[in-house]
Amino acid sequence: MSSSPVATRPASSRKAGLKALPTPAPEVPSVQVLELAEPLPGFPKHRDYVLVPADAGGLLFWLQSVAPDGPRFLAVSAVAFFPDYEPVLPGAACDELALADVAEAALYCLVTVPAGDVTAATANLRAPLVVNPVTHQARQIVLTDGVHAIRRPLRR
Repeated sequence: MSSSPVATRPASSRKAGLKALPTPAPEVPSVQVLELAEPLPGFPKHRDYVLVPADAGGLLFWLQSVAPDGPRFLAVSAVAFFPDYEPVLPGAACDELALADVAEAALYCLVTVPAGDVTAATANLRAPLVVNPVTHQARQIVLTDGVHAIRRPLRR
């Protein structure tokens, strides 16, 4: 069993009677509230979600329904894991989300971790969650071009 790290002053500071400077509190990531234009498939009663950072590095997120009994999904920022990912989004979806340019959108991919094995985690690139970061409107778009994988290995 390991103990938690403990901050101490260097020996030279203790001898000189100097006080250690306080460590600034880590920045608390903000929670982004999203309103889905349409519910996620299989969850017709849930349109309002929060996107909450799930790790300190900002790579993993929880897409959590605001309803107490609502679903929660693991998601990743597409650009962080798949920098070459540039799906062609339908114009109607961009209009609905008030995106003048697809480059304005934040794209998230839902993650599957089969049997809890994180080494086998995959991201769904065929159905990204498209978010307008200004209005916080979102929609999961199912791409029909067949170019992007439903289960792409999630490795950085």
